[in-house]
Amino acid sequence: MCFVFENQHFRKPLRVKVDLFDFELPESAIAVRPAEPRDAARLLRVVPSQDGASPELTDWQVHDLPGLLRPGDLLVLNDTRVIPARLSGLRLRGDNASRIEATLHMREAPDAWRAFARPAKRLAVGDLIRFGAQGASADDHGAACALGQLEARVEEKGESGEVLLRFSLSGAYLDEALELVGVMPLPPYIASKRPEDARDRLDYQTVYAREDGAVAAPTAGLHMTPRLFDDLKAAGVDHAFVTLHVGAGTFLPVKADDTDDHRMHAERGVISAETAARIAATRAAGGRIVAVGTTSLRLLESAAAADPQGAVRAWSGATDIFITPGFQFRAVDVLMTNFHLPRSTLFMLVSAFSGLPAMRAAYAHAIAAGYRFYSYGDASLLFRADAGATAPSI
Repeated sequence: MCFVFENQHFRKPLRVKVDLFDFELPESAIAVRPAEPRDAARLLRVVPSQDGASPELTDWQVHDLPGLLRPGDLLVLNDTRVIPARLSGLRLRGDNASRIEATLHMREAPDAWRAFARPAKRLAVGDLIRFGAQGASADDHGAACALGQLEARVEEKGESGEVLLRFSLSGAYLDEALELVGVMPLPPYIASKRPEDARDRLDYQTVYAREDGAVAAPTAGLHMTPRLFDDLKAAGVDHAFVTLHVGAGTFLPVKADDTDDHRMHAERGVISAETAARIAATRAAGGRIVAVGTTSLRLLESAAAADPQGAVRAWSGATDIFITPGFQFRAVDVLMTNFHLPRSTLFMLVSAFSGLPAMRAAYAHAIAAGYRFYSYGDASLLFRADAGATAPSI
């Protein structure tokens, strides 16, 4: 079957076969440590062609960013802070105990989090889980010391291993306990290759992180450094912050055959009135909005979609926006993002932004040139296809 890609405007994303977003990625291409210094990572600039020709691809490094943007452009970055959201413990049910792992992904109340549990089949509503029992076994849980432990009850059980956990502590006390008993939730593609260690507490956090609540890093921002911010400012490129608490759902594979059947997990975000005003002022002056990371882009586009004029105004709430080819972008002109995995929602997003043909060419170039993929990997600087999204038609 042959697919033809045409530049058109669409009111909503089309139903697209997930197989279109598959490609061969060598296992060795997935980075397990970041570049040092952070802004030494490679940066692939991708400018889609408007006449069907190959995209313009040029190789740079992240510290070259000031020269690749224009004075008056505005970077928008996600200032969420990753918390130690991966927990290990014991499910206690009478005299029986079983080992359980849980990864928090969205806070529902000061004492409650939604989480992905493994193995979820061992859990039932009402079960007590004691997290942080280092060295405890299923046979000695009754004698385990309470120090360095945290308890929660299962209040709900949903699909795909999702549970709602109600903890014994609340608010700042719960946050403190998570810092003690939790570990940094490295993506499964890294965690399968090596364990989390002390370096990850710094490496898997942006230098500007300040709002606690993410369980995955906004990884494009990991490349930013104080020196780079100074160089950008000297070049006339300013920056502003939004907050989107990235959830563990970002790691879930797309198991459906087409995009209409995939459900995104909601994430909570905030755009302040100050940031909205700076975006409006940048637009009015002819500057471009440059999203640093897909999380910043998704939050900005969520706010624009909620406004009748497509403007970005102060906004807060949960978003489960799923961006695929055919999406009408309103808020973002340029996207800096890392390289994503095959069949992932993030590769679908960048394909919507710059066009699937351009992204296939860019990723083929990146793989051949030895770019490093995913959370600790290299970056790309993507420009929008001029007519919006490039969508496939049969």
